[in-house]
Amino acid sequence: MMATSFHSLVCAQSVPCVGGIGVGAFSSIRSESASSPSSSVFGVSGPLFTPIVSSRGKCNLPRFLSKKSERSFACSASTLVDDAPTKAAVKEAPVLPFRIGHGFDLHRLEPNLPLIIGGVNIPHDRGCEAHSDGDVLYHCVVDAILGALGLPDIGQIFPDNDPKWKGCTSDVFMKEAVRRMHEAGYVVGNLDATLILQRPKLSPHKEAIRANLCELLQADPTVVNLKAKTHEKVDSLGENRSIAAHTVVLLMRK
Repeated sequence: MMATSFHSLVCAQSVPCVGGIGVGAFSSIRSESASSPSSSVFGVSGPLFTPIVSSRGKCNLPRFLSKKSERSFACSASTLVDDAPTKAAVKEAPVLPFRIGHGFDLHRLEPNLPLIIGGVNIPHDRGCEAHSDGDVLYHCVVDAILGALGLPDIGQIFPDNDPKWKGCTSDVFMKEAVRRMHEAGYVVGNLDATLILQRPKLSPHKEAIRANLCELLQADPTVVNLKAKTHEKVDSLGENRSIAAHTVVLLMRK
């Protein structure tokens, strides 16, 4: 089928019939093309409208006038009908001066496993069950950075069914996230992380954890913040059966 070009003026007046809305029904409009000089495409008919042909170009579009009218409108239509679907142009990601990402992670705590938080092995009677080393803070930070960049999450980039990541230290994931961040032209403007666990107390380890974060993120300590909260003995977090973390990161254009 050949493409048919439409460019016509359609004028109409409508009558409020039900709830103030004018009523009409589409029936036929006659179009012209090289292959079908008078093929029927679509149109409008109804008791409120009287069709009067008025057109420009290659398509005869009707003008509709109601016998009783309260409103009128005019519109200019220009479109192209073709067999082949039109591919939408793929828009490139905008270059933003800032990007914000949020990360969340939670791991179940089990006996006889190491508890690794922010690259620090913290003495405890249980640790995180995970495919990698289960560093809930690093995983959370990685997801925040990837989210800010509009990239897939940590589970898609480092799937837990891939033997390559079995027992892997999570600084590997951090370095890859930071590499992608720099490749996209961004640096860390500010990072705020919150750890949620009932035990153990993190106060003795917070500065060591923050130092590790700053080194991996290549960020000044003044823009990296770390907080720790209990869960007031509520749910699995408060019963020392799990550990969670939230992170918000602000990325700035280099």
